[in-house]
Amino acid sequence: MSTYRAVQVTSPGKMELAKRPLVEPSAGRVRLRVEACGICHTDSYTVDGLMPGMAFPRVPGHEVVGRIDALGEGVSGWKIGQRVGVGLLAGHCGVCTSCRRGDFVTCTNQPFSGVHHDGGYAESMIAIPSGLASIPDGLDSADAAPLLCAGITTFNALRHSLAEPGDLVAVQGIGGLGHLGVQFAARMGFRVAAIARGAEKEPFAKELGAHHYIDSKAVDPAAALQALGGARVILATASDSKSMSQLIGGLAPRGRMIVAGAGSSPIEVSPMDLLFGSRGIEGTLTGSAIDNEDTLAFSVLQRIKPIIETVPLEKAAEGYQRMLSNKARFRMVIVTGP
Repeated sequence: MSTYRAVQVTSPGKMELAKRPLVEPSAGRVRLRVEACGICHTDSYTVDGLMPGMAFPRVPGHEVVGRIDALGEGVSGWKIGQRVGVGLLAGHCGVCTSCRRGDFVTCTNQPFSGVHHDGGYAESMIAIPSGLASIPDGLDSADAAPLLCAGITTFNALRHSLAEPGDLVAVQGIGGLGHLGVQFAARMGFRVAAIARGAEKEPFAKELGAHHYIDSKAVDPAAALQALGGARVILATASDSKSMSQLIGGLAPRGRMIVAGAGSSPIEVSPMDLLFGSRGIEGTLTGSAIDNEDTLAFSVLQRIKPIIETVPLEKAAEGYQRMLSNKARFRMVIVTGP
């Protein structure tokens, strides 16, 4: 093959299917034959041209699974044919202060997949080896793709939280992020309370592993959490800052709200809720390549999978719009194979 197909953004809001020349990876890079790529809400920053440091045309996509089909000069530790994944954090520089301290997630020279270089809405992609994660055999490529962003975001937040087995952990929202968060929390041994709007969602929440369901339309969710003893951790996955604000009073003393959903408005909190009880709010940003491998390994071990809908590459724009309109159940994935 001398060319490959890619869905590229040519100007803010405009996506097109294009044919591009296949290029060899430069020194220190690898080339992937893409098998699947998840469609994430964060892709809207690329499609709308909102991320600093990006230029058009640009191929979105940061939940990429594929097989290495070419190695650039100097690349070691990876081999042709190996199935690998690339998440949002495309690879760390290794020389900034954060990297020297081993904190690769906050690398100050961190490139984002599908933003600073072309991502996975394509049949081929050039990647940085330090951003690669090995994909275990127990996962299909389409199932693995969303775990490289939605999965690692919720998995890392929970495993690095203050919660211990048996503690009450609340997951706000059971959509694209939350339906994975509930599964991870339950398999980690937490007592899980799922929070969503509408009584009709309770059976699904319980099916995912929730021990309690709180209908935020019917009751005050903070009061409901306190009636259960107070949450050690609240994982806020829905992109609704107002609903997050209403939950802070449901934290147990020294409890933490971990924000994973990116709402557009500020989270409002009374200093009294923070001071009296030493409660706190913190954020979480996906994780490094080895964190992705941990996420995938735990998912295979505990039989955790995302609920997905798939589209072929030529219908990537339709899949993107389905995600954007919240019609997807629950993650859209582009598949490039037969």
